[in-house]
Amino acid sequence: MPELAEVEYFRKQWNPGLRHRIEKVLLHPKARIFRGTNTAQLIRVLTNSTLQRSEARGKQMLFVAKPHGAKTQAWLGLHLGMTGKLRIEPPDFHPARHDHLVLRQAKHSLVFQDARLFGRVLFAESSDAPAWWAKLPPDLLSSKFTVKVLNQFLKRRARAPLKAVLLMQERFPGIGNWMADEILWRAAIHPKQLAGSLDAIRIRTLYREIQFVCRQALRIIGKDWSDPPDSWLFLHRWARGGKCPRTGAKLEHATIGGRTTCWSPARQKLRTT
Repeated sequence: MPELAEVEYFRKQWNPGLRHRIEKVLLHPKARIFRGTNTAQLIRVLTNSTLQRSEARGKQMLFVAKPHGAKTQAWLGLHLGMTGKLRIEPPDFHPARHDHLVLRQAKHSLVFQDARLFGRVLFAESSDAPAWWAKLPPDLLSSKFTVKVLNQFLKRRARAPLKAVLLMQERFPGIGNWMADEILWRAAIHPKQLAGSLDAIRIRTLYREIQFVCRQALRIIGKDWSDPPDSWLFLHRWARGGKCPRTGAKLEHATIGGRTTCWSPARQKLRTT
C-alpha cells in the first residue's frame, strides 16, 4: 500500500493540470471507490472548474478546484488504497477498465486508476475544507507533532507493540509497513517492544528517526520514485538471505501487529522493563 512518500509522488503526477480548466469529467459511477460520494454532483461542479492546488497528508491527497462563477470551492479527496495510481495522459485519452476517474483538460487528461478498488474518492463543495480533510491528524513534519505528543500517545497505547502503534494512522499519518520497519531499525528498537516501556532517551530517538525517515523518503521517493540508499533497511528487508546493512547479521521476519515485519536481531534487542 502506498505510504507517505509514494502518495506525494503520485500527487505530483497531476501537477501539469494545475491552473487549467476541466472540460469534462469521466468516471465509473458504480465503482466501489465512489462509495458515499455523489458522483452526479462531482461531475456537475468539476466540469468547467479550474484546478488550483493540491496537497498530500499522510496516505491521502487533496485537489482543490474553483468552479466557474461560484463563490465556493470544490474539494476532491483521493486515497490510493493498495493499487491506486495517478497519471497523466493526452487530452483525447479514453479510459480503460481500471481508470475510474478522468479529468479531461485542453492539454491533458488526469487519470486515477485503481485495479483492486480499495481506494476512495471523496468530494465536497464548500467555502471551507470538509471534515474528512480538516480532521486529519497533523503532518509528522509539522510543528504540531512534538516529542511530548509522541510520549502521550505511546502512554495511551502502552501495552501494544511499537510496530503496531506506528501503523496507527490517527497519530502517524502516512507511515506504513516498510516505513515503520525502517524507523524502528534506525532507532535500534525491537518491533515487539511495548510502547509504554520506552524511557525518555529512547522516545527522543524514536521521534528523531520518525522525522528523519519521513523527510528523507519525501526527498528521495517522493521526488522521482528513486530507491533509498543501500545503507537503509529498505533494500535488504525482502532480499533472499538479507543482512543488516549496519551489523551484517541475518535479518528476521515475523507477523507483528498483523503485518509482516523485518528487523535485525543483532541490532534491535527486545528489552524487558
